[in-house]
Amino acid sequence: MNLTRAASGLVLAIAIIFILITGQDLLIPFVFAILIWFLVRKVKSVLDRAKFFREYFPNWLKTLVTSFVMIVIVGSVGTVLTASINSLAKSYQRYEANVTDMMSKINKLFNIDLASLLSDFMVDFDFGSILESIFSSLTGIFGNAFMILIYVLFVFLEEASFQTKLRAVFKSDEQHNRASEILNKIEGSITHYIGLKTLTSVITGLLSYAVLLIVGVDSPVFWAFLIFLLNYIPIIGSMVGTLFPAIFSLLQFGEFQPFLMVLIFVGAIQVLIGNVLEPKLMGNSLNISALVTILSLSFWGAVWGIIGMFLSVPITVILVIVWAQFPSTRPIAIMLSDKGQV
Repeated sequence: MNLTRAASGLVLAIAIIFILITGQDLLIPFVFAILIWFLVRKVKSVLDRAKFFREYFPNWLKTLVTSFVMIVIVGSVGTVLTASINSLAKSYQRYEANVTDMMSKINKLFNIDLASLLSDFMVDFDFGSILESIFSSLTGIFGNAFMILIYVLFVFLEEASFQTKLRAVFKSDEQHNRASEILNKIEGSITHYIGLKTLTSVITGLLSYAVLLIVGVDSPVFWAFLIFLLNYIPIIGSMVGTLFPAIFSLLQFGEFQPFLMVLIFVGAIQVLIGNVLEPKLMGNSLNISALVTILSLSFWGAVWGIIGMFLSVPITVILVIVWAQFPSTRPIAIMLSDKGQV
């Protein structure tokens, strides 16, 4: 009996992974639409704290205004990214020359043949292609914007009758209240995480922008936004967000001093915010262990690529909350939790 259940569970897991991979073009925009829906609901609840918005703004108008602001922000970000990438791509030949000069300096300083050892790499090195790859990764997140907007629209339309359907599905008050409690927990945890993560990411991006501007790194707005965006990827995002502009400063100036300044100061900002400010703000609200975080990051990265890395924490939090409600899956939720309490 146990062997049969294990085999069935394995087949089900394989089927789910297959659906996630093959259906990602449909599933990823839907997941983003749900997250946007959570954010809009959170913003509306914050606006309702003000008497003016609560009494004079109908619910549909608050939804419309909030959604419009988000669309404007996304459009503005896309415009800035395009301009920054174009500016960087036009200067890549100058950066390549700086790399060659830097290799020559290292070769003379340490009396080694480093430049010759790396000559094959330098021949194939195309900074424009690297920038194009970075731009493709970033725009991939916004590439399904139209599909996401369609999903968001229908989610909001569905919201009007959702409670009625929930009441029809769960006849007893106990079942209905339990289902509502689960949904409220999911919404509260996800909006809390996204809200605070956005706040800390904005602070990180702004402080990093100031450092990059002082050092004189080209297109500091682009690199600050990249740092802001990568900060959503747990654990490795902050490291990559520090290394990218640091390595670029090495390419731009052909000297180690700007590289070290960016590496030290941007790295210090990441460490202070990631290890001091963020834990104080979030506390233990997510209730997932560090090991589960990195495993989730690896799994969703393998399934959905870089977008899966961005979504790994919200998806894992939802799974822990849902699995904790059922006796058969509660042990899994306990193992995924931070301290065994769900």
